[in-house]
Amino acid sequence: MTQDVRGEERYGEWVAVRRDGPVAELVLDRPKAMNAVSTELARSLGAACEALAGDRAVSAVVLSSTHPRAFCVGADLKERNSFTDAELGRQRPHARAAYGGVLRLPMPTIAAVHGYALGGGFELALSCDLIVADPTAVVGLPEVSVGVIPGGGGTQLLPRRVGAARAAELIFTARRVEAAEAAGLGLVDRLVPEGEDRTEALALAARIASHSPVGLRAAKRALRTGWGMDLTAGLEVEDAAWRTVAFSGDRAEGVAAFNEKRTPRWPGE
Repeated sequence: MTQDVRGEERYGEWVAVRRDGPVAELVLDRPKAMNAVSTELARSLGAACEALAGDRAVSAVVLSSTHPRAFCVGADLKERNSFTDAELGRQRPHARAAYGGVLRLPMPTIAAVHGYALGGGFELALSCDLIVADPTAVVGLPEVSVGVIPGGGGTQLLPRRVGAARAAELIFTARRVEAAEAAGLGLVDRLVPEGEDRTEALALAARIASHSPVGLRAAKRALRTGWGMDLTAGLEVEDAAWRTVAFSGDRAEGVAAFNEKRTPRWPGE
């Protein structure tokens, strides 16, 4: 990791982290390739996520893009075109670390999507808790059209978002979905005016980050861990997460601030 003159933390050439108080912006910055996920970008994204995951000062993360017409177009197929099978196999752990790194971030995450978010690009967005998109967004998982399957979590994350049948239709047809339909199907959570996806995502992140850091992480842990469980098991997960926060400094501060009619000063413990 390096820090440039603008105060950005740079992870390799194509990934940056910008901070504004408890909000961190994780930026895809490979504009010449529409943020196509190469081996190097995957390594950098995984390293940035690892650093953010361990940073207790961060309460919310926005995943954004510097390219005006794309969030991320997915795997770098130009790079992969020259790969041997062995080279493709060696790339796989880096790809898994990148997508898994976003998915495993312990604080709430928001993808700010405009333009193309296809294949692995859409999987990065799906790995976030919320997706804010503008009307230029085009999303989809077209992997079967090039002889593979979604391998960045798409076959598991998409059904959890829109249901098994809808996910099957979208994956099997490899079709691209424009913003209005994507919002109607639940592929994105909030549709905002053109060019406002990043601004709105950062504002939403700031609102989220104003709340208890301990509470936010525990709530996310309960939501994510409870996926796919039956109700009884899920309620046990919830109870364990509740116990994490119930005896924390944040809980004590939150109750005190409410009774004293003031803004909480979260200890984050």
